[in-house]
Amino acid sequence: MRILFFGTPDFSVPSLKALLATPNIEVACIVTQPDRPQGRGNEIQSPPIKKLANEHHIAVIQPESIKKIQDRFIEMINEFGPYDIGVVIAFGQILPQNVLNIPKHGCVNVHASLLPRWRGAAPIQRAIMAGDKETGICLMKMEAGLDTGAIYATEKISIEEFDNFEMLHDRMSHIGGKFLASKIRAIAEGSLIPQKQTEDGLTYAHKITNEETDIDWSKSAAEISRFIRGLSPIPGAFTTIKNKRLKIFEAIPVNPLKTGKFNCGEIVAVDSVRLEVQCADKVLNILQVQLEGKKRMPLTEFLKGFNLKPGEIMGAIKH
Repeated sequence: MRILFFGTPDFSVPSLKALLATPNIEVACIVTQPDRPQGRGNEIQSPPIKKLANEHHIAVIQPESIKKIQDRFIEMINEFGPYDIGVVIAFGQILPQNVLNIPKHGCVNVHASLLPRWRGAAPIQRAIMAGDKETGICLMKMEAGLDTGAIYATEKISIEEFDNFEMLHDRMSHIGGKFLASKIRAIAEGSLIPQKQTEDGLTYAHKITNEETDIDWSKSAAEISRFIRGLSPIPGAFTTIKNKRLKIFEAIPVNPLKTGKFNCGEIVAVDSVRLEVQCADKVLNILQVQLEGKKRMPLTEFLKGFNLKPGEIMGAIKH
């Protein structure tokens, strides 16, 4: 079986590895995003999928925009064809229908939610932030719409109480890779019939914007804790204190040390090992942070170099 593979970030790596380890499967060509500057030094870095492809001497194509060079792109991938099936995992560009039609049996997408819940760009983050108890992997027959295709198979995955985005992302990527490898032949041979998606429970996982990562202290401690976990470690939820930006990577709701009437965002208690901030109901004990211009660190290390007092306010109250 010859596969045309579309993928870019770390999430797609376990699936490619699983396919490469599956007998009688050949990944004939890989399409990924262009190399881009990353990190503080803005050094040009290849996508994780390209690095893996190079290790296995697989042809790689890196279009800036498939839409803009559609005819030329089709010529390029056909040079390495024919293909039995296409696999698309977190590629990062919309694929036109004439590209999806190139493999003999179309393209299957590995999507990180139980569709139709959390169609779109950020399903793992949105599931955590919403307080979902479970999510999963969907193998979906791709069509031109946004995650609207029929479903071949699903694998449910529990969201644990203290899962953050990184933890759930890594677990789902490995489960997704094994799940894909176990079903790919049945999908290509037509013995696994896709079922049309229902519209019941439809939600959209819109892309996380920078503006959205600002913590709203007027929400409940549980909501803010989920918000922080859903954005940890990237892009990171933030607040402000003493006119400085402070990212928070870990925080848990607790019963306050002190009782009384406090404003949302107000520091209720602080000592060498504790930083409690008032929310709409309980307080949130902050455990891991990163002050602008500094490295990420445990709260205990942060408090050694940054003096905070009860009564000081974090962020701005939103209405």
